[in-house]
Amino acid sequence: MTAKNAPLLDAIAGKTPSRTPVWFMRQAGRSLPEYRQVREGIPMLDSCFMPELLAEITLQPVRRHDVDGAILFSDIVVPLKAAGLPIDIVPGRGPVLADPIRTIEDVNNLPILDTDVLEVQEGIRIIQEELTEQQTLIGFAGAPFTLASYLIEGGPSKNHEKTKAMMHAEPEVWHALMQRLTPTIINWLRGQIDAGIEAMQLFDSWAGYLTERDYREFVLPYSAEILTSVKDIPRIHFGVGTGEILGAMSEAGSEVMGIDWRVPLDVAAKRVQAKVLQGNLDPAILFAGTEAMTREINRIKSEAAAAIEAGDAIGHVFNLGHGVMPSTDPDAITEAVRIIHS
Repeated sequence: MTAKNAPLLDAIAGKTPSRTPVWFMRQAGRSLPEYRQVREGIPMLDSCFMPELLAEITLQPVRRHDVDGAILFSDIVVPLKAAGLPIDIVPGRGPVLADPIRTIEDVNNLPILDTDVLEVQEGIRIIQEELTEQQTLIGFAGAPFTLASYLIEGGPSKNHEKTKAMMHAEPEVWHALMQRLTPTIINWLRGQIDAGIEAMQLFDSWAGYLTERDYREFVLPYSAEILTSVKDIPRIHFGVGTGEILGAMSEAGSEVMGIDWRVPLDVAAKRVQAKVLQGNLDPAILFAGTEAMTREINRIKSEAAAAIEAGDAIGHVFNLGHGVMPSTDPDAITEAVRIIHS
C-alpha cells in the first residue's frame, strides 16, 4: 500500500503531521524477543535474503511499538554479498572480508551489483501488504565511505588507519574504489524503490572519523551521486559523530539530515540550513526510566520547534541519535514512542 496520509512523509514535506513521526534505527533487532526467536539458528546475512523472514523482522517493531516508519531489515554489506563478494558477518565483530582491498587490481576485481535482488524486493512487497497508509517503509543503504572502510580494513575498525592511508597515499586507488562502489549502491536502492519503499536512508556510519576537508575531497562527490540517483523519493542522510561535517554532508542533497545525540537540534539546524531534522535522543536514555525519557524527549521536541520557528529547519522526524542497543528493554522503547506521540 502506498502511504497517503503518513506523518513521517508529511513532516519531510514540511507539512504539519497528525503526530510527531518517530522511528528508531535498529528498531528491528536483538532488543526484541520475537526477533531472537525467528532468527534463532539463521545467520544474519542469510536472513536478509529470506523474503518472509526479512518482512517479519521489519514489521515486528511496527506492531509492537506503533512507530510511524518501518526500516527495511538489512545490513550495510548486503548489496556486496548480493553482487557475489565473499563477505560474512561474524557474531560479536561484524562484517568481515577475508581478502581486503589493497591494490587497483583488487578494486577492478570487485563485483558490481547490476541486477535486482529479487528476494529483497519480494520482502518489500510482503511488508507493504501489512503497513497502513499512515506508516512509511524506509529503504536502507550503506554510504560508500563506510562500505569502503569495511573492504579496506577487512572488518570494523577503531581508527580506520588503512582507509585513511589509502586516501592520502594512493588517492587514485581510493577514487577507483569509490567509483566501483557507487553503482552497486545506486542499483541496490533503485531495486528497493521499484519494489515499493517510500523513503530511504543513506547510512555513513564511519564518516565522523573524517575531517571536513577529507570528507569533501574523498567522499562527498560519491554520496551526492547516490542521493541524486534516488531523488524521486524522500532521502535521509545520517552518520555518527558527524557534528563537524554536518554542513558538508547536507550538501550531498538529502531532504532530511539525521543528527546524532551530541549536537542539539537547534544548533545542528544552523549548520545544515532549512532541512528536515531527524533525531536525536541518546540511546542510553532508554535505560533511564519514564521521567528522564519524558524530560529529554520534550527537550528535543522543543529544540526542533525552535529551529523550525527560526526558519532554520522545515520539519522534524523523531529518532535516536544512533541505534537501539541490544540490551534495551522493549517496553522502554514502546513507552518512548508513547511519550513522543503525546
